[in-house]
Amino acid sequence: MVTRIVQTLVSTAAGNDDEGATAVEYGLMVALIAVVIIGAVILLGDNLSGMFGGVADQVQAPTP
Repeated sequence: MVTRIVQTLVSTAAGNDDEGATAVEYGLMVALIAVVIIGAVILLGDNLSGMFGGVADQVQAPTP
């Protein structure tokens, strides 16, 4: 009985090693995605701001 419990604990402990590595990999992927999104916003931010500003000007312009 004790032997079976010890074997279960050992096999369970050995299986948890991959969970930590997987969590780190997911964390790195999330960080990389965040960097890409931030870079895209920085690169496209001025262009989008100008475009939306032009649209806002046209919407607010009085019609003759």
